[in-house]
Amino acid sequence: MEQRSIGGVPVGAVGLGAMPLSVEGRPDAAAAIATVHAALDAGVTLIDTADSYHWHAGEQGHNERLVARALASWGGDRSAVLVATKGGRGRPGDGSWTVDGRPDRLKRACEGSLRRLGTDAIGLYQLHKPDPAVPWAESVGALRELLDAGLIRAAGVSNADAGQIREAREILGAGLVAVQNRFSPAVRDAAAELRLCTELGLAFLPWSPLGGISRSVLDGPGEDGSAAAGTAFHRVAAARGVSPQQVCLAWLLALSPAVVPIPGARRPATIRDSAGAAGLSLEAAELAALCAPPAAG
Repeated sequence: MEQRSIGGVPVGAVGLGAMPLSVEGRPDAAAAIATVHAALDAGVTLIDTADSYHWHAGEQGHNERLVARALASWGGDRSAVLVATKGGRGRPGDGSWTVDGRPDRLKRACEGSLRRLGTDAIGLYQLHKPDPAVPWAESVGALRELLDAGLIRAAGVSNADAGQIREAREILGAGLVAVQNRFSPAVRDAAAELRLCTELGLAFLPWSPLGGISRSVLDGPGEDGSAAAGTAFHRVAAARGVSPQQVCLAWLLALSPAVVPIPGARRPATIRDSAGAAGLSLEAAELAALCAPPAAG
């Protein structure tokens, strides 16, 4: 698989967002582990998880434990796999999400993630979401302390705006290597953050990267009245003989060398298909037919 860089660490151009393996509608453990193995076998070397990726109350860290089990039972080179996890959010078990960016909470969360992942240092530890009740500098300062203590090798922020990214860069320096924001054909609010990451040399990890390709949010319904058939992504996919998902991920990769999308998957076939996007080079005319990010300014 084509390689990209996160803080100088090479990773496959397409990662795996492991959340669907642990939240509502999750597969059984055997199928989940098979999905992680399929990703690794396809050249995926970035796995994104979080301590809050679970379904029921009382099972915090479900996804981290699952990822650790999958890596332990995989026969490949585990040293080449970058596991990125996050702290600062919670799930009470009623379907809702909470946020807690207090420094002491983040440090405790990191310690729990270290235990569940079975490692002495987390490859990439990310602040999951800004907490409006806690000064941003204090939350990011906890990551600085974790870096200085050697408990994490690199830091990232998620769901952050451009100003917060710049402030995090001031606090963390070269320790800040990645930004994980929502970005897809349907949701492109983070275009400015993507440009900033490209400028600063930070990896940009789009979460929920496939949003919008199953319905016509771009160019109206097709002649047959089908919303899905009307999207530019479906038309390019049909012409290429690949899935719209592959076209979408290839489009994201073409936006910037900073982009490493992390599509989710619940089945081996799904992540194998997504991984194939790393080998799909879209032509200029195809890229022009797809939605482009908003212009700068």
